[in-house]
Amino acid sequence: MSVIAIILAAGKGTRMKSDQAKVLHTAAGRPLLVWVLDSLGGVAVDQTVAVIGYQAEAVAEVLPAGVSAAIQHEQRGTGHATQVGLGAADVSPDDVVLVLLGDMPLITPATLRSVLFVHEQTGAAATLLSVILEEDSAFGRVLRRNGHVVGIVEVRDATPEQLAVREMNTSVYAFRAAHLVAALEQLRPDNDQGELYLTDVIGILVASGHAVAAVVLPDPDEARGVNTLAELDAVSELLAARGTGSDPE
Repeated sequence: MSVIAIILAAGKGTRMKSDQAKVLHTAAGRPLLVWVLDSLGGVAVDQTVAVIGYQAEAVAEVLPAGVSAAIQHEQRGTGHATQVGLGAADVSPDDVVLVLLGDMPLITPATLRSVLFVHEQTGAAATLLSVILEEDSAFGRVLRRNGHVVGIVEVRDATPEQLAVREMNTSVYAFRAAHLVAALEQLRPDNDQGELYLTDVIGILVASGHAVAAVVLPDPDEARGVNTLAELDAVSELLAARGTGSDPE
């Protein structure tokens, strides 16, 4: 069994108000994507694939040796991006696929290892990383029934009752490869954005009778993504406060 990491890093990041690809924006002296790759360096990963798209050539230049690039030529959502990443990897059915975003520079190796550990120990088809936030957020909401994860709903598609849920999705997941591939084939763009959502895989797995586990993030700051210049400034300050490296062990 191998662990394959797929980093979703194809978007432009229109809210950044910049022509530069979002993951190339610099926080505390390094591109966002480099911080994420550095965190993966502290995890026992056998293959790493970065899914790139906007300014693909420039983004590919910051990838270190050993990290493959897969180009998402058409932006059709996170589910499609994951399919593109899997297509560039050497994947066996029993492998573990770790999916994360390229704009989460505060994520730590310890957190990623925790997700993989829980995934292995529970035998779940998928394990997601969630965070409890008291304030409203653009994060999708984690839906539970009798304490068990049953799905994720994006903010654009959520009801007022679902928006009141305080457990939110960070978009970091571990999947058993066979289950992920099968669920991705069932995705449909039946949502507000007309895209293939990776989040829908969770509900598909549950509906198929598979268990989904969740790890609640102790430090909410690790869940911070970057979609605006203000958010870039905020993560830059937090990274600078940590000192060098992505995180102590």
